[in-house]
Amino acid sequence: MTPTPPASGSHPRPERDRREPPPITMVGPDFPYPYDDFLAHPAGLGQIPATEHGAEVAVIGGGLSGMVTAYELMKMGLKPVVYEADRIGGRLRTVGFDGCDPELTAEMGAMRFPPSSTALQHYIDLVGLRTRPFPNPLAPDTPSTVIDLKGTSHYARTADDLPQVFRDVMDAWHTCLEEGADFSDMNRALRERDVPRIREIWARLVEKLDDQTFYGFLCSSPAFASFRHREIFGQVGFGTGGWDTDFPHSILEILRVVYTEADDHHRSIVGGSAQLPLRLWERAPGKITHWPAGTSLSSLHDGAPRPAVTRLHRTAGDRITVTDASGAIRTYRAAVFTAQSWLLLSRIACDDTLFPIDHWTAMERTHYMESSKLFVPVDRPFWLDEAVDDRGEPTGRDTMSMTLTDRMTRGTYLLDNGPDRPAVICLSYTWCDDSLKWLPLSAEERMEVMLNSLGEIYPKVDIRRHVIGTPVTVSWENEPWFMGAFKANLPGHYRYQRRLFTHFMQDRLPPGRRGIFLAGDDISWTAGWAEGAVQTALNAVWGVMRHFGGATDATNPGPGDLFDALAPVELPED
Repeated sequence: MTPTPPASGSHPRPERDRREPPPITMVGPDFPYPYDDFLAHPAGLGQIPATEHGAEVAVIGGGLSGMVTAYELMKMGLKPVVYEADRIGGRLRTVGFDGCDPELTAEMGAMRFPPSSTALQHYIDLVGLRTRPFPNPLAPDTPSTVIDLKGTSHYARTADDLPQVFRDVMDAWHTCLEEGADFSDMNRALRERDVPRIREIWARLVEKLDDQTFYGFLCSSPAFASFRHREIFGQVGFGTGGWDTDFPHSILEILRVVYTEADDHHRSIVGGSAQLPLRLWERAPGKITHWPAGTSLSSLHDGAPRPAVTRLHRTAGDRITVTDASGAIRTYRAAVFTAQSWLLLSRIACDDTLFPIDHWTAMERTHYMESSKLFVPVDRPFWLDEAVDDRGEPTGRDTMSMTLTDRMTRGTYLLDNGPDRPAVICLSYTWCDDSLKWLPLSAEERMEVMLNSLGEIYPKVDIRRHVIGTPVTVSWENEPWFMGAFKANLPGHYRYQRRLFTHFMQDRLPPGRRGIFLAGDDISWTAGWAEGAVQTALNAVWGVMRHFGGATDATNPGPGDLFDALAPVELPED
């Protein structure tokens, strides 16, 4: 029997000061299940029968979703067998610079995390990591921002320092969201975890907007009647920067981000985001079933995961058989696939019987965004020096600022480690077509183009003389085990995403299509956010637990236990 959820559709929450609004979290709008409460509950995530202790489960992919899945299954008494083609961490990839201080690092993938990612924060706290504010444009902890459009630069410490047209665009965006997407009402419902209200608003919007692009949504608003305003918004945006690379995507993707404030108040992980999956790999849980104290994922694997998976197929008795790059073949009663789903279409030989045909179609229709970054190490945070004018007089401005531009670099971020210490510049962070422009270029060639572009904005600043090492770069669309940065649904893709997200509810699948579970941020409703990787991992953990005959504690129902009460909107197929 499915437990009856509390009236809010959530777990009971602690009392708070009624004068303060509750914090916004990434709970909803599609599936407003309280993953943070589930993780915090003293009863734990569930148990499996003692007769199943030690049973092996394949976990394919060693990114954050794979590490969370494996860690929680291990705590339940199962034996996760992790397969990883490249390195533990996935797109939580922190790299150093050859010959430089090891404290100088670059975040090639995820580098900023919103406080609304509360399930993610559970694991950040669990492994003892610290965070600090990320220098987004116009953020409170960002010393200054330069917005450079059509050859004209605007220097600002706050939004009030910008010309009126930028504030007009900001107002237009707020009006557009309010009139077209019930922003305040939904934001309030998400804060209060008012499930009936969340579902009421979202069901109407999904039906209305599934076939609408982000750009079409803007154009349909009288607030954005001006093309100039739409152009400025696309190039500059608010929160993390410009939005124009998202213009072809479904507006539903954007609403999920802005409702939950995932695009604002970002923080970075001190020492690098890759520490999170690596620490989960090495961590011995304080409370663990079946395994002796001190057991970790690393110790279960003799220090290293299995190599890349080359084939997945079903064998007798509804088993999942995995062949890896070493030629080893192992058969499991359950497997969790956490890598990007396109790998199932290309680099891994798969039986058609692994998934129902509708799920294969959903994976084939998945749309990924391209993304490129390039970082250089520098001798110190020279950008905090005071700039001077043509006469050598101080201007009262920083020498260089966090920069948004319509030039090739698009976004430039300045990352310091304290005064007079070596620092790092993300010379360019680009998406989609802007990323593809860099694809044929080497790291050194990219750096030259970027320095020339920034030289047009800061003609008096010799960035090159501060560079103390070779640049590091990534184009995620060219990474063989990723083939893109993350999923970004196109209009009409809602039904496909629903199939992938709900795949963990295996009782609803036909016999012969069960036992393999999908997880990872591209399976989530919020691709590109680590929170989605964590949430889908917890869905898969619940699914595997049920597959082995386990159950959650009655006081802490899991995502599958409350599925019927919280299920995502189901649009008609005909």
